[in-house]
Amino acid sequence: MKLRFAPSPTGLLHVGNARAALVNWLFARQRGGAVLLRLDDTDTERSKPEYAVALEEDLRWMGLDWDESFRQSDRLDRYAAAAERLKASGHLYPCFESEEELRAKREQLLRQGKPPIYDRGALKMTPEQLSRALANGKLPYWRFKLSGMQREWQDGVLGRRAVKLAALSDPVLVRADGSPLYTFTSVVDDLEGGVTHIIRGEDHVTNTGVQLDIWAALGGEVRALSFAHLPLLTDSDGGPLSKRLGSLSLRQLRRDGVEPAALSGYLAALGTPRDPVPALPAALVAGFDMTGISKSPARFDVQQLLALNRRHLHGASFESVRDRLPEGADEAFWLAIRENLDLLGEAKTWFEVVRGRIVPPPQPEEGEFLRAALAALPPEPWDEETWGAWTAALKASTGRKGKALFLPLRLALTGEEHGPDLKTLLPLIGRAAAVERLAVSVG
Repeated sequence: MKLRFAPSPTGLLHVGNARAALVNWLFARQRGGAVLLRLDDTDTERSKPEYAVALEEDLRWMGLDWDESFRQSDRLDRYAAAAERLKASGHLYPCFESEEELRAKREQLLRQGKPPIYDRGALKMTPEQLSRALANGKLPYWRFKLSGMQREWQDGVLGRRAVKLAALSDPVLVRADGSPLYTFTSVVDDLEGGVTHIIRGEDHVTNTGVQLDIWAALGGEVRALSFAHLPLLTDSDGGPLSKRLGSLSLRQLRRDGVEPAALSGYLAALGTPRDPVPALPAALVAGFDMTGISKSPARFDVQQLLALNRRHLHGASFESVRDRLPEGADEAFWLAIRENLDLLGEAKTWFEVVRGRIVPPPQPEEGEFLRAALAALPPEPWDEETWGAWTAALKASTGRKGKALFLPLRLALTGEEHGPDLKTLLPLIGRAAAVERLAVSVG
């Protein structure tokens, strides 16, 4: 068994792509299969080396690995050889129509109430017309002659699927400059690389029917392939994810502080009846079941992801995050703040609170109370009992309680209205900083 994930290095890896990569990986690892990472980089204008590097970095960040990899740009000779075989067998034929001519044909068919399918006009050219076109310097592009049959398969997610090839235009496989297109290169790679299972997005269903036809024309055994098409992701309102939440690249989520365990656990459960649990892919293999994936589009809810991320952070050990915390942060700091975090990046703000020189907002209306608080501030050393003893003394001397007691102190000490428990935060802030901040807040 061999599966492949085949992103194009024309941009950053999006959560939709990441879900496909994760499902391929889990399916393969659960069954002892191999995983191939293939970079579909034949689009030379849009493919960039920095995107290729980012793709691999982001996949590894998620906890995914692969057994082999290659770039399509290194296999151009194999595509050229396969194209020659298709030309020799009559499956690939030259075309000379311009885009304007093709557009005119499509518009005419639409006016007549007919589907805008290519009319195979190029196949009607006589040898003399073909020779004259070549002699005049015209370079042909090459279309694959579809069989016209119905290609069927039992889809691993969607159930029985069929594509009527007679209702489709013959696809262009090779451009006039000789460069191959994705529809073609993907089949050649899968066939020559021994790929047995293809898991990808539902938007490829029609493409699968076409590629099965090409596969057969190249001598492949159609029954040797298994397909599963994942319904596309939508946003929380049911709209197209890529259009409504285009910033959801793995790179951006990493910058925002989303944990790989939260993202992996969320994507693995998306579209299934299972409740997501934060876990890296290796821990998700045993419980993975592709048959549980719904045929309906799955909603990617950022708030649900953040909730899972929060759940993961609240139980994360210091060792698991120490290399991503601000320099100088220790375990006491982490244990004090972790249950107040949605994203790991927020730890930087709280490190500034305990170690930096924040300027709290002035509270002149609370001047008398804050002066009393300053006067009652206990001497060091401080521990987790200090906050309780200090506030109990203030309650007794001022008569304040609840929000009226605690909010002015929190604002003065942290500059925030909400945050970690001050009984653990106060010893980290220290008496000198507390004195300075209380004085500033008095105004």
